[in-house]
Amino acid sequence: MSGRARREEAVDVVWSGDWVAERLGVALEGDGELHELLGLALRRNPKRAHLLVSNVLGKHVPQKPSVVYGAGYGLGERVRALLGAEEARRAVVLGYAETATGLGHAVADGLRDAPYLHSTRRSVAGVAQAGGFEEAHSHATSHLLLPEDPELLAGGAEASTLVLVDDEFSTGNTVLNTIRALHETHPRERYVIVALVDMRSAGDRDRLTAFAAEIGARVDLVTRSSGTVTLPEGVLERGQALVADQEAEQAGRADEAVACVAPVTRVELDWPAEVPDGGRHGFTPAHRAALEAALPGMAERIAGALDSDVRRVLVLGFEELMYAPLRLGTALEAAMGSGAEIRYSTTTRSPVLAVDDPGYAIRTRLVFPAHDDPADGPGDRYAYNVAGAGFDAVVAVVDSTADTPELHAPDGLLARLAAHTGQVLLAVVPSYTPTPLQEPAVLPEPLRGPDFSSYAPEDVGWLLQDLSDTELEAPTEEREEAIQSGGAHYAESLPVEYQPSAEYQALFAAALDASAERIARAVGTVTETVLAERGPRPVLVSLARAGTPVGVLMRHWARHRHGLDLPHYALSIVRGRGIDATALRWLAAHHDPADVVFVDGWTGKGAITRELAAAIEEFEASGGPGGSAGPAGFNPEIAVLADPGGCVRTYGTREDFLIPSACLNSTVSGLISRTVLRADLVGPDDFHGAKFYRELAEADVSGDFLAAVTARFDEVADQVDAETKELLAADRAPTWEGWAAVERISEEYGIHDVNLVKPGVGETTRVLLRRVPWKILAKRGAGTDLTHIRLLAEQRGVPVEEVDDLPYSCVGLIHPRFTRGATGADGKAVQGA
Repeated sequence: MSGRARREEAVDVVWSGDWVAERLGVALEGDGELHELLGLALRRNPKRAHLLVSNVLGKHVPQKPSVVYGAGYGLGERVRALLGAEEARRAVVLGYAETATGLGHAVADGLRDAPYLHSTRRSVAGVAQAGGFEEAHSHATSHLLLPEDPELLAGGAEASTLVLVDDEFSTGNTVLNTIRALHETHPRERYVIVALVDMRSAGDRDRLTAFAAEIGARVDLVTRSSGTVTLPEGVLERGQALVADQEAEQAGRADEAVACVAPVTRVELDWPAEVPDGGRHGFTPAHRAALEAALPGMAERIAGALDSDVRRVLVLGFEELMYAPLRLGTALEAAMGSGAEIRYSTTTRSPVLAVDDPGYAIRTRLVFPAHDDPADGPGDRYAYNVAGAGFDAVVAVVDSTADTPELHAPDGLLARLAAHTGQVLLAVVPSYTPTPLQEPAVLPEPLRGPDFSSYAPEDVGWLLQDLSDTELEAPTEEREEAIQSGGAHYAESLPVEYQPSAEYQALFAAALDASAERIARAVGTVTETVLAERGPRPVLVSLARAGTPVGVLMRHWARHRHGLDLPHYALSIVRGRGIDATALRWLAAHHDPADVVFVDGWTGKGAITRELAAAIEEFEASGGPGGSAGPAGFNPEIAVLADPGGCVRTYGTREDFLIPSACLNSTVSGLISRTVLRADLVGPDDFHGAKFYRELAEADVSGDFLAAVTARFDEVADQVDAETKELLAADRAPTWEGWAAVERISEEYGIHDVNLVKPGVGETTRVLLRRVPWKILAKRGAGTDLTHIRLLAEQRGVPVEEVDDLPYSCVGLIHPRFTRGATGADGKAVQGA
């Protein structure tokens, strides 16, 4: 039986803490999983002789990358469940160098949308320090916080939760030092501590509770396992003596002869230029998305560089560089499949005694000089449990700062590895250096009800600024003249809010009662289509304001049918001016852009569909949220409730029917105006603006609209399932039938401007409510869907012309030769131009 086989057999029956426990009387007690997670070793340290050695951290003990990553990701999912989806999206995750940098990264991934930062012991020229703290029991104490974005750790009354991640929670001293240092300058109301194991004594537990009360913050703890370490009296002195004896005994042994030295081959990763090497300066959801997309290709390049007979591979990271090699390891597992054994661990600064005994956690160690020009000067570094582990190949992953002559020296890391494996690959990740900081733009936060809009705060976050106190309304005739003459853009002012008559309000109520079931069916169908095609947890981003009621309803459907708490935001897009780029930057900073699904109410001729596609293309071409950082990855496709124009592929229906939210203005859209974009009000780092019409609260039917539709969800569920299945199997490519009809109508009626032709029930309603209408084309036999159109047209003196050849129920024509004489003093249309 080979040595390696004997060793693996022994591990099955011997706990890797027995050697220390027997000699020093150290006892490790806890839940059933504790001995599987931890072993024991000894180190020369004047503060603590014993070392808890994790079997799932990937630092000292080579482990499957998927196991290491899964341990952290699972903890992150538990934190997300603890905080709730909304607060989890706002959280900031902080990991500890060097041991927990990869663990913290994985926890942040488990939260899904949280930015990540880890402390570092490597100072970086030109980067300002945002904080620091001491680690009481460590051999290397000073931690620096060097975020590229100084606002990442900002606190205050509205500060997000700070999630602190370490591999073990032993005394709590490190965490207390961190919280104390950060709370003095960035106070917040909640902290969550995450660790693989909680090994505190009863006294330490009480101390943390008292500390939380002292600073007036809530502190939660999330761990995988818990227990206690019992240390007999004099254990530190006896441990140091035992280490000295072992080191003296080992010093007298000659190194094993090495028959041959493996070749060292450099493999080009093609690491994404826009992705930092880790979280030293911050790692955002956009970075995460870009890395995920690139991992399979990088793993294929590594696999292609390995010898054909290689089966057992170690991916070896480097000190604080834990996450990049870990994710390369998980990708390599997937690329090489079950025919290969992939393991992962990293080098470390920490000196630990190695004892080749099955009951000891550190069996072997390689010693080599530091190779990254450390600030604290040269010194030895270590790789544990690599020698004698039977690896056919080792993939050493370092950052470019550490790709130095010392790395390649005869006594360097690569040479030491080459003596113990058949092949060594060197993969270099480019070190990320933050751009010299100017004063960064501080992105505004979304507005929420009840301070802005009558919607519940969780239903929508408005990526808008509040212009409620600004005079923006102008008479409809003046606006139309200015718009058509080129003297102003429609988004620079607001029409006076239409106040519906009692007759019209009654018509709305009747229309809602008649169409609620059909709307519920369309809401369910479009939501199920989005969930099927765009992932299980999309981020809904409605185009304010017509898309916002639909986005809220889609969110309600996902929660009602699937228990999903989907994030939903509303942003502004302006025809001829594009999308709100500040809002896109905010989304990219808080979510994976690939998860964003744009939502609108309906399509007319498809102008906004084209506008959004062009705007996203321009945003991505400009480098996305970071300018030169590369594209963000937003998908410009729109999901709509109704697509009568055949302009999109994700829709609830292609029928042109009455959607009651189109019948009114702000009073069915959370009391929010249409959006405003004017240079004197909206700066380059501001959201577009809108008004909250608080004074119209008594007329607000936004909640009535939502309640009427959601009440029909259960009764349409079976129809939705059938229609969704049919749609997913169908050819839904846009036909642009509506655009062709609009061009034809524009020419037939002598308008010669497609912007003045507004097809569909929704757009026709807008013409009658907000513009100067010329005439209405109604599809013969359209029926009750046009009752409110006919009433509005009668009130404004607009003729309704019955036509046969329309792909829509109706089309509204804006007066093509507008002058002030186009409406009389009573506001009715004048037919003579």
